Amino acid sequence: MSILELFVISVGLSMDAFAVSICKGLSFREMRLRNAGIVGLYFGGFQALMPAIGYYLGTWFQDAIAAYDHWIAFLLLGIIGINMIREALNTEEESCDASIHMKDMLLLAIATSIDALAVGVTFAFLQVRLLPAISVIGATTFVLSILGVKTGVVFGCRYKSRAELAGGCILVFMGIKILIEHLFF
Repeated sequence: MSILELFVISVGLSMDAFAVSICKGLSFREMRLRNAGIVGLYFGGFQALMPAIGYYLGTWFQDAIAAYDHWIAFLLLGIIGINMIREALNTEEESCDASIHMKDMLLLAIATSIDALAVGVTFAFLQVRLLPAISVIGATTFVLSILGVKTGVVFGCRYKSRAELAGGCILVFMGIKILIEHLFF
């Protein structure tokens, strides 16, 4: 997997965290680098940790399902992407909470990184080098989360659903690309 493909996947995975970061920014009265840094560390850290866990789970099953790994990658990325698109098109209003306490942030970080666990499984099937992958994912999410907090403080919820929609589309297209490469090339 090229660095560009890895970066595109990282951006796609980061969109949930970016959207929640915008919501966090909405709840802050002013932009404080400390608050944005805490949000970025939680989201970036978990977005890096979850693919590593998924990768190790995937390596346990890799030999048993090697003939179908491209279909699994396609299905996992497609399901995650479609779910993100569905959430982006949902018109229900979400509440925003200013808390950056550990309990609240842990729950949000886990919730926004579950899809990264599944992507980690696909990384094992595709034999992606783990350390560079989780480094790019974690750093991308960290930066986008800080930008999300700033965006929330400045602009509000205007871009939240667009970010989730873009992230979902990216993951669906990457799943299709993986399937096409394995079936036809």
